[in-house]
Order: sequence, then C-alpha cells, then structure tokens
Amino acid sequence: MPEVITIGESMVMFIAKQGESLELVSDFSRHLAGAESNVAIGLARLGHQTGWISAIGNDPFGTYICNTISGEGVDTSAVTVSLVHSTGMLVKERNDGGDPQVYYYRKDSAAANFTLEMLQERYFENGKILHITGIFPALSPSTKDALFTAIKMAKKHGLMISFDPNIRLKLWTAQEAKETLLEIAEMSDLILPGLHEAELLVGTTNWEQVSKFFHEKGNQFVIMKNGADGAYYSIRERDGSILEGYEKGFKVETVVDTVGAGDGFAVGLLSAMREGLSLGEAVRRGNAIGSMAVMVRGDYDGYPTREQLEAYLAK
Repeated sequence: MPEVITIGESMVMFIAKQGESLELVSDFSRHLAGAESNVAIGLARLGHQTGWISAIGNDPFGTYICNTISGEGVDTSAVTVSLVHSTGMLVKERNDGGDPQVYYYRKDSAAANFTLEMLQERYFENGKILHITGIFPALSPSTKDALFTAIKMAKKHGLMISFDPNIRLKLWTAQEAKETLLEIAEMSDLILPGLHEAELLVGTTNWEQVSKFFHEKGNQFVIMKNGADGAYYSIRERDGSILEGYEKGFKVETVVDTVGAGDGFAVGLLSAMREGLSLGEAVRRGNAIGSMAVMVRGDYDGYPTREQLEAYLAK
C-alpha cells in the first residue's frame, strides 16, 4: 500500500509545437497533466511508494493516462473507470520563457463526476501522507464532498494532510475558493500556498501574518512559495514555539515552461520530510526540484531520479 496518496483529476494534454496562436498551429505533442499525479510521479521517481485516486473515462485517453502514471511506479488500483463520462483534456500554447495560455476541456469529465462512494477507506490504512490540492474540490459538488471524505478517512488512520491551495479561478469564484480552501486548511497539517494564493486566502503576503494565520488555523507546517526567489517556512513545535526561516531559490538560466514547478516543490518537500530531513532542508530540496521542472517542457518531465537530484544539489 502507498505511503503517499494523492487524489485529483489528470487529463491528456496537447502542447503546440509552434509558438503561434492556437488557431494557426497544426502540430501538437501529447502529454499528461494533473497536479496531484505530478506529485505522485515525482515522489515515485525518488523511490517513494505512491498512490493516485481518481476516475478516468473508458476511452483511449483514459488508458493512456492510467498506463503512463502506473508506468512511473505509481499505484493506480484505486482509480475508477467510468463507462458514462469521458476523460478530460487540455491544450497548451507554446510560450518560450513565460506562462503559456492553457485551454481546458474538462466539463462533465469522469473525474468531475467522482463521488465519495468511489473511495476505499482501506486504501488509507497504511499511508503516511495524503497530498491534496484546491483543484479537485473546485470541479463539482461531488468532488468537493469526496475530497472532504478522503481527508476524514486519512485523518482517521493517522495520515498527515499536505495541502497545496493551487487556486484555479477558471473553476470557481475567488469567494467560493476562499471559503472552501480555508475550510480545508483547518483540516490540514501542512499548507504551502504561493504568494498570490496567500493574498487571496489571508489578505496579505506579509510572511509573519501569513504564518501566524495558518498556525492559528491548526497547521503545524506553513510554507509560502516565493517563486524563483525561494520560500519561507515555519514549524510549530510541540511546546508551542515557532521555528522559521527562508531558503533561497536556485538560479535558472533559461526558463522553458513554468507549469509543474509548484508540484515539483511539493515533491522535494514531502520526499525530504519522509526521509527525516529538517524543514529547512526539505524546503531547499523543494526549491531545487521546482527549478529543475522549469528547464524542460511538460508538467513533470523535469522531475529527477534520486541520482539526478543528488548530482544537481552537488553543483
């Protein structure tokens, strides 16, 4: 059974091969996209046992997604195959050096119709971490209910809840996102918002105020990602004291694709925590893998193996 479990939608992704507006593009490459499966894949590449919970359509794209994820060493036994709903997809423009424009085609997808009845509580029995994002509860009322149920199942079995808000305002309003994500935050042990997410949820990017806010919500670990510059971090010790710090980011000469950097950060952070490293060391590893992710095209393509990570950190 997996030690780190994720739950969320993965889609087939088509990336334009020409750097033009999509109506002019005729050639695309096929990839996999999904924040939660990105994390599961990244952790598996570092030797951790991971599992991904989701739903896919009974179609070629669903088969491609499941085969790709399981081929990376991620357990997919908790994935439901829908005979009614199709697999979601997205199309991404090519934008060398910046954030690409992304177009989603996921409405009424198999994952958006995931229900709490599809969850298997026994899947959480031997786990250590449940990693979730704010994307899955935004897909539909049923995915929101399923996510809250998954959190309760995980907490019942003693798993740490790792939460990346990963706000997608294309899926819901800022107010809806804030209300739901703050509710999830109260159930989480670790939260890792980016600067803009912290501002939406807390109303400020002031680190002292952000960390205080989430520690008071019940989070033991608070990490605020500051993009390429690095990340703030703090941990509330058992005696109530707060240990905090800042880890600088890794310099990248050429940024190819920024998508997947935040999930790469989570990969580095969670893997290091599972291996007993300090929170500062874990954040440094998160910064490292996040920087490796932006050097290549594709969401998780830049995530390293153990050997590649050690060589990168030794530079």
